[in-house]
Amino acid sequence: MIRKIGFDNEAYIKKQSEQIKKRIADFGGKLYLEFGGKLFDDFHASRVLPGFAPDSKLQMLKNIGHDVEIVIVINAGDIENNKIRGDLGITYDSDVLRLTDAFRAIGLYVGSVVIAQFTGQPAAVLFKKKLEQLGMRVFMHCLIDGYPLNVKHVVSEQGFGKNDYIETSRPLVVVTAPGPGSGKMATCLSQLYHEYGRGISAGYAKFETFPLWNVPLKHPVNLAYEAATADLQDVNMIDPYHLEAYGVTTVSYNRDVEVFPVVNAIFEHIEGQSPYKSPTDMGVNMVGYCITDDEVVRQASKDEIIRRYFSILCDRRNGRCTDEVVEKISIVMKQAGVCTDDRAVVTYALERSLQTEGQPAVAIELPDGRVITGKTSTLLGSSAAALLNAVKTLGGIEKATHLIDPVVIEPIQKLKIEMLKNRNPRLHSDEVLIALSISAAGNKAAMQGVQCLAELRGCEAHSTVILSQADQDTYRKLGINLTCEPKYQTKKFYHG
Repeated sequence: MIRKIGFDNEAYIKKQSEQIKKRIADFGGKLYLEFGGKLFDDFHASRVLPGFAPDSKLQMLKNIGHDVEIVIVINAGDIENNKIRGDLGITYDSDVLRLTDAFRAIGLYVGSVVIAQFTGQPAAVLFKKKLEQLGMRVFMHCLIDGYPLNVKHVVSEQGFGKNDYIETSRPLVVVTAPGPGSGKMATCLSQLYHEYGRGISAGYAKFETFPLWNVPLKHPVNLAYEAATADLQDVNMIDPYHLEAYGVTTVSYNRDVEVFPVVNAIFEHIEGQSPYKSPTDMGVNMVGYCITDDEVVRQASKDEIIRRYFSILCDRRNGRCTDEVVEKISIVMKQAGVCTDDRAVVTYALERSLQTEGQPAVAIELPDGRVITGKTSTLLGSSAAALLNAVKTLGGIEKATHLIDPVVIEPIQKLKIEMLKNRNPRLHSDEVLIALSISAAGNKAAMQGVQCLAELRGCEAHSTVILSQADQDTYRKLGINLTCEPKYQTKKFYHG
């Protein structure tokens, strides 16, 4: 598993910055830019485009500098329903706070938060008060009857006119959100309505990293996007409006194509005419121009599709998705020409489990292609054992060497059972890493193991059972791409 680069990150930051600056100028100096996908930590993009840094979009915005203002949009219903961001395991409202801190930490200006589709949700009212107590400006946007199809009503004082006008001060207003369905586009269009009502010229553009509009429809990188959004039933398709207007084939996706006539009509009602002839026209995405090795990107995208397949199987096991979603990603797997056997760590983990009479096992593929495994024991869970075995292998440490003395593990187990009332005495991945770090103070081998942890970033892993949330979080923080078989170690109903 020699890690190859297939994407030029520096060229991307330069090209993307130039394209956005051009679009600002085209609209007379004010642009509302809807940012789809992850702005701060786009790990999906970094997995399917090796060389793409998870914070590339942030670096691009820093390149534009003081012209940028960020507006974060959150759906009031998501606040009320405690919607969880799956990759981080935190609620959307908590992610608004996290994103604000993250943007400010690198010098970007967060101007305000918009609570969208507000219908009086009590949790949204409390969140507004919390933000205001923290010194944040908060604007409320209502749920508009008939949006977006009833254009005449939407573009009126009873539609967008009922929304708060967001006071902005910079040429580029980046509208982002914790996740999909937050109301970013509606927020941008509402602002255009208010700006033009005040005699201010402003424009709208959309920045969606995927699908890539200038690579083939069934390219694995676009199929990986379908896999990532299988639960949303997104489907990549040729942009019919672009083909009709320019005679050029480009790739869009169903939601943008379906809503384009309505968005176009809204533009015409606001400005008198639309600046765009197609969904592709609305985009400012230069990613496709920065792929330097197509084969590397194709393979990375195929790997991601398999990972997404396992993730969806586990979601179905936990009741978080339907059979239709599994069917959708199964079709994507076939289109990409991949199967679970193509993921090397799956076979190693399953074989290790068989060798231990069906006990849980974890396999990790190291950067040089070697695969190590970890089994369940009286002291350690399989995920914790695999981590220790991995750093031993990376550090050239003898297999029989104790990185953590058993006499250190035993009192931790006693604490877990007797004081914390846990039923499982085995150390989880996070607990074993803490014990390893403590051992490193007087154990050179343990110190060497700690130093090798950084080499696990980007490695692949597979577990024969669904791991605890603590174990999954630890692997994620280490940068290990983990998949699990869609089953638990026990047949209990609750797996806390």
